[in-house]
Amino acid sequence: MVHPCPRKHTHESRAVPGFVLCAPCIRQVERNLRTLPALHQECLHHVSPTHRRTNPTRVSGSRNRDHLNISVLDARYNLLATLESWSEIVVEQLGVTAPARSVPQLARFLTQHLPWLAAQPPAADFAGEVEGLVAELRSTIDPDPHALQTLIRQCVVDNCAGTISASPRNTGASKSRSIACSAGHSWEMHEWLTLRQLMEQQRKGVPA
Repeated sequence: MVHPCPRKHTHESRAVPGFVLCAPCIRQVERNLRTLPALHQECLHHVSPTHRRTNPTRVSGSRNRDHLNISVLDARYNLLATLESWSEIVVEQLGVTAPARSVPQLARFLTQHLPWLAAQPPAADFAGEVEGLVAELRSTIDPDPHALQTLIRQCVVDNCAGTISASPRNTGASKSRSIACSAGHSWEMHEWLTLRQLMEQQRKGVPA
């Protein structure tokens, strides 16, 4: 029995026989999965303005990147976690070997098992999450120029009432870059990913 595709369409679209999703949705999910590794890599160049001065053919506009773009770290973290979560479902249900914990490997693994995923009850959720990941990554690469890009977060140090600004500052004779909270705690560039993880733990209420 053929059912309507559960995803929201401007017009009624029938699911492919034996699948939960319609043919256009399945093709779109595949395109999105194949796009994710490149977007993931591109986002890496947008974490800090000091890491990218190459690729002169790319037009970057007048965006101000003089800040640690925490939203990029968030997007990359969410991408890996989401792909890994769906891959674990496939591994558990099909008894296949788990892929390496990397975005290219996870995306390739999910693409290979897309026919199975598209036939499962949560297929619409899977399609929606993958589409959301693509949108999130693209928005970090080409953000709205009018959006507030310098984020303010509560300090991750226990019992500190200070706030962290995502705008790096030059410190020391070597002009190394760091970010700091208003109470004086600071993190050097090589510690930024650790800081990102501490912020995620803080958001979830997990003790450091």
